[in-house]
Amino acid sequence: MKARLYCLKTLQRVFQEGAYASILLRHADVDKKDIDFVSEIVYGTIRNYQLLEFQWRKYANATNQKNSLLLDMTIYQMFFMDSVPDYAAIHEAVELAKESDKSFINAILRKVQAEGLQSSNDLSIQYSHPKWMIDLWNAHYGEEITQKILEENQKPSRVYGRINTLKCKKEDFDASFYFLNDICFISENNIVKMEKFKEGKIVIQDYHAQMVVDALDVKEDMNVLDLCAAPGTKTQQIAMYMNNKGHIIAGDYLENRLELVNSLMDRCGVEIVETILNDATINHFEEESFDRILMDVPCSGMGDLSHKPEIRYSLKPEDIDNLIAIQEKILDANASALKKGGILVYSTCTLNKKENEKQVEKFLKKNSQFELLEEKTLFPFDDHSDGFYYAKLKRKQS
Repeated sequence: MKARLYCLKTLQRVFQEGAYASILLRHADVDKKDIDFVSEIVYGTIRNYQLLEFQWRKYANATNQKNSLLLDMTIYQMFFMDSVPDYAAIHEAVELAKESDKSFINAILRKVQAEGLQSSNDLSIQYSHPKWMIDLWNAHYGEEITQKILEENQKPSRVYGRINTLKCKKEDFDASFYFLNDICFISENNIVKMEKFKEGKIVIQDYHAQMVVDALDVKEDMNVLDLCAAPGTKTQQIAMYMNNKGHIIAGDYLENRLELVNSLMDRCGVEIVETILNDATINHFEEESFDRILMDVPCSGMGDLSHKPEIRYSLKPEDIDNLIAIQEKILDANASALKKGGILVYSTCTLNKKENEKQVEKFLKKNSQFELLEEKTLFPFDDHSDGFYYAKLKRKQS
């Protein structure tokens, strides 16, 4: 399939069906040499959707979604991709349009080209985020931090790798791997295509996600519960820190998600993980049976808007209310399974105090036998990484 046609079809599925671009691009029906080109157009158009619409809506308020997305992706190429000449982008757009729409598409694009890229004082347009989300961040973190979040979300996400010390060590890697610490690295090469990845010697895992597991402070021979484990990268990191000694129960609510966990454990040589089909909002475990519990709970994903830019258009405020209720149930149902003196880490990949600090504060008011040791918000702009929050809680000895 031609590269630009695939871009258009992918964008249609994202905006019409709520599909994730990352999943669609994983199986892209285009030549391998065009993958990077397609990825930039698709992700760039999604990240800048409202700004791109702003460029042409003054000339045509009403048109079908195919034409709208065709205009959006072409304008992205014209103003954001130096490698694509305007004439080529416009020509290809006209070729993709229906015969009856060709003159319309050409005329709109020529007007936009003549006017140049227009900016807006409205942050929701300029940074292509819903106004309610910007207002929430302003209220929770202030305008300066909000501005930095918006700017960071518009950048292409960085892919971080982590070594699996059960199969290799840092010294086994050459200078093409740039290490941030003893286990986390970035590389200019495609990690998924590396033999080390296929052999389970390295995994793809966000830098801030790795810090969440660090807070769990696991040791060999512990009994650990990972409640919402799929796809399993945190589970594998826990097992790695335990040197494959002890026991980890990894739960999730769908069989196909548990299959991802099992597949990763097999590839990475992990032998101490038991996967279970589990509704985390219900307590299935005996009291004081785990040394450590990780609750990486379902959340609104507002820390992950560079990596998954579609979320900003599909997420609604009422969705968050439902998630907050689920998070509270997970905390309340499973906290009693932690041993006295044990550590529980509650985490999300969102930037929203109602799901984060307020959720933990509410839990602590109801559970005086727990104390807060540490809590941290990891903003996307801190390390060009995903936004995360974690709270490290300890169950008191008495």
